[in-house]
Amino acid sequence: MFGKKLEKKIRILFLDRKNDYVSQIAEYFTNQFYDNTYEVYSAGFEHDIIDCDLISVMFQKGEDMRRQIAKDLKDDEHLPKDDNYDYVIYLEQPIFDEFSKKSPWQGHQIIAPMKLRSEFTATDDAELFDEYSAVMEQVRDWVKENLKDPENLKKLVSA
Repeated sequence: MFGKKLEKKIRILFLDRKNDYVSQIAEYFTNQFYDNTYEVYSAGFEHDIIDCDLISVMFQKGEDMRRQIAKDLKDDEHLPKDDNYDYVIYLEQPIFDEFSKKSPWQGHQIIAPMKLRSEFTATDDAELFDEYSAVMEQVRDWVKENLKDPENLKKLVSA
């Protein structure tokens, strides 16, 4: 773990449409790298399950996220009841465009668009593996770079 030990952790919510894809990766890596610094959650606007291909690729790359749970925004069991986040980070541009202006959350909003599954061009399993791997690395690198110093987040605020 790389994060600084803080008196009070900074609370972050990562969002994508269904909490089945990049928001799960972001939550996973934030917990891996910066557990001492951030209290991190992920959720989606629609209920779903975590993408099985994503879990498989992550596992094959040495990252085990099988214990993570997909959450929608009504999940009272796995999300804070007060909805008080220091930062809400949208990982899909369409979600940011649709919801950022009518956000129910207190705190700052950041857009950090990652590659959408709809942008994949894979024609076989090997190419699909490569596409998921690239997204995993994109999210991991974003988390590692932008969350290493909590002051960085202030510069990223979009709304």
